Amino acid sequence: MSHIPLRKEKDCLNCGTTVQGRYCHQCGQENVVPKETFWHMVTHFFYDITHFDSSFFHTIHHLILKPGFLSEEYMKGRRAKYLHPIRMYVFTSAIFFLLFFTFFKPENGAPQNNSQKLTWPERTEQAASFREKLTKDSSNPRLREKITLLLDSSREVFVRDTIIRNQGEGLQIEFGGDGYQSLEQYDSVQRSLPSSERDNWLERRFVRMDITISQKYRDNPEQVTIKILEGFYHRLPYMLFISLPLYALILRLVYVRRRQYFYADHGVFTIHLYIFSFINLLVTFALGKLQEVTGWNFLTAVVIIVFFGMAVYLLLAMRRFYRQGWAKTILKFLIVSLLSLAMMMILFLAFLLFSAASI
Repeated sequence: MSHIPLRKEKDCLNCGTTVQGRYCHQCGQENVVPKETFWHMVTHFFYDITHFDSSFFHTIHHLILKPGFLSEEYMKGRRAKYLHPIRMYVFTSAIFFLLFFTFFKPENGAPQNNSQKLTWPERTEQAASFREKLTKDSSNPRLREKITLLLDSSREVFVRDTIIRNQGEGLQIEFGGDGYQSLEQYDSVQRSLPSSERDNWLERRFVRMDITISQKYRDNPEQVTIKILEGFYHRLPYMLFISLPLYALILRLVYVRRRQYFYADHGVFTIHLYIFSFINLLVTFALGKLQEVTGWNFLTAVVIIVFFGMAVYLLLAMRRFYRQGWAKTILKFLIVSLLSLAMMMILFLAFLLFSAASI
């Protein structure tokens, strides 16, 4: 509530409704004098900030320490003193991905040091490894070429020179191109085959993707993985957002006989679970970075405990929110975990392939 004087008039300046009290019951606007000083504007701004902070930390406190409590409160209609689930999800996910994209780069998941020069002992060791492979695959001419290159003391050899690729000579991630040099070659081979032996629609999509990427990055193959990961990283928020209603659907199916719970109730439960997951992962990442800086090995165990604490949290939240015994809760926890894992794997592969197709 602001400290600006009330208007003597009782008509709301926003909607015209007759106001009974300080706030309009129709639109919620405060019926105060429209002229305010700069000091009033500043104090109102800080009031809004501190009000948000108090609501946020009050909500976070219950979210972390009382699994399932906030979802239960929301279902019962006790919502005014807590931050709205969607608003809280937007805020925590924004903080999470801001830090995630700051500290985790696509290059970190890609092969490194491909431009590093090999020493002579490293070259002889690699040549010996290729000789051993040659005994099992004597018809592979590329192994012979690499061995000759490694043992040629007049030439410099780098890590990238020792990578064995298909005939396309470019891909580090393979989608089934089978060594075709161009799309024209692939199409020609397909036309020459009987209809029953040709690739189906999905196979053709993968092979054409393979050939296109191979041609595009022929001179810079190590960039393929980086580009795919870069696209996947930036689509990760969308993947999690899509998974949210799907996770709620899994809960709806598992608790189909609990008719007092609507799909929206499962959705609120899922949102609160995702918010906790964001916080948990931020703590996990922070502990991992702290271990890198300090070298404290005991933090590895702490990171593992904190990470798998999400499973314990889900179990306790399901027990509290759905109000069933431990035996049923544990059984449904296992079913939900398996179904959600399968769902996330499907989404992961779909977004990874979409990222590959978009580079």
